[in-house]
Amino acid sequence: MPWTTTTVMNERTTFITSALDKDANIRSLSREYGISSATAYKWLARYRDGGGSALADRSRRPHHSPRSSTSAQIEAIISLRTEHPAWGARKISACLKRQGIIPPAASTITRILRRHGLIGMAESQKHQAWKRFVHEKPNDLWQMDFKGDVALALEKGRCHPLTVLDDHSRFNLGLVACANQ
Repeated sequence: MPWTTTTVMNERTTFITSALDKDANIRSLSREYGISSATAYKWLARYRDGGGSALADRSRRPHHSPRSSTSAQIEAIISLRTEHPAWGARKISACLKRQGIIPPAASTITRILRRHGLIGMAESQKHQAWKRFVHEKPNDLWQMDFKGDVALALEKGRCHPLTVLDDHSRFNLGLVACANQ
């Protein structure tokens, strides 16, 4: 069984205690604890280097981000948004290019503006989830709709398909080929 967040330290300590036994087989212990052998050896090395406190979770944040936005870029973005509150990320990016500043991606500009409280969540959301109208019970309401017209083979005219649909289940009750609407 894999380790859960509530029992991580207890499981790791128990694993280390079992693994430090001179007759211990690390691969079978790792199978027993539901972890890979690479993880098992990693925890053993950490324990040997730093003791019991080294078994705690470490931050997954990178030590450095070479492509992160510079403070000059961030200041320029904030000043442009303050001067022009209606401008979005793409407009700010174009203005920065004209000023000779290499801008970050538009999505990064949006995150910077949001982080500094210069853009609200509603303003940054382009699409909202579509809410479909559905009737409460089957057969309470049917929908009928012509789906346009389709040319028939050998130029014998046009077909106008009519669909009949249950509004609750979306079950197709009928598809009829009509000569006209």
